[in-house]
Amino acid sequence: MEGVAVAALRSVMLRVRQAAERSGRRPELVRVVAVSKTKPGSLIREAYDAGNRCFGENYVQEIVDKAPQLPEDIEWHFIGHLQSNKAKTLLSGVRNLAMVEGVDNEKVANYLDRAVSSLGRNPLKVLVQVNTSGEVSKSGVEPSNCVELAKHVKLRCPNLEFSGLMTIGMPNYTSTPENFRTLSNCRAEVCQALRMAEEQCELSMGMSGDFEQAIEMGSTNVRIGSTIFGPREYPKKQPN
Repeated sequence: MEGVAVAALRSVMLRVRQAAERSGRRPELVRVVAVSKTKPGSLIREAYDAGNRCFGENYVQEIVDKAPQLPEDIEWHFIGHLQSNKAKTLLSGVRNLAMVEGVDNEKVANYLDRAVSSLGRNPLKVLVQVNTSGEVSKSGVEPSNCVELAKHVKLRCPNLEFSGLMTIGMPNYTSTPENFRTLSNCRAEVCQALRMAEEQCELSMGMSGDFEQAIEMGSTNVRIGSTIFGPREYPKKQPN
C-alpha cells in the first residue's frame, strides 16, 4: 500500500478544490476528514506525512486505540452515533479529539457535557446529526426536531460548542440533492432560532460517493474514507 493513500489523498484534495471553486467558495473553507475506519496506523501516518491533519473514526475502541500511537497535532473527529455510556471513554482516551459529528439526542449531549467538565478540557465542538433520508436504520433527529436539539446543546451544555449539523445520507454513500437541501434548510432554521450567522454553522455532508455535489451545495466538511484508503476491511464485528 506504500504511496497509494498519498496519491489518492492528492486526487481527492484536487477534486475538493475544484468543487469549492464551482460553489464560489475558497477551497480552504472546506475541511476534508480522512475516515480511517478499519485501517492501520501506518496508513494514517502516510496521509499525515502528506500533509493531512484531520482524521475520523466511527468506533470508540478503534479511535481510543489509534490516537495515542499517532502525532498529537492530529484533529480527530468521532463520526456517527455515540452511545452515551462511552462518552467519557472517548474523551479520556483521545485528548486531541476535535469534534463529535453525531450528537443525535439530549442524553448523549448531557453525557458529553459532563465528561468534558470532569476532565477539565476545553469545550468540545459538536455537530447535531440529522436524519435527512428518513431511514429507520439511520441515527439522527428528524429535521423537524433539529432546532430543539441544537438549542439544548447551545444553551444547556456549557462545555460543548454547537458548531453545526451533519447527515450520513443514503445507504450506498451517495445522496440525492434533497438530502443536502434538507440539511441546508435545517441550518437556516437553526441559525434563525439561535440568532447565529450561517457561516458560523457548519454543514457536514458528503462522503466518497457524493462529496463533490455536497460541496457544491454548501458542505463545509466532507468525510472521505474508501476513496483515500481503499475498501474497508472487517476482520470481526466491532462494538460501537
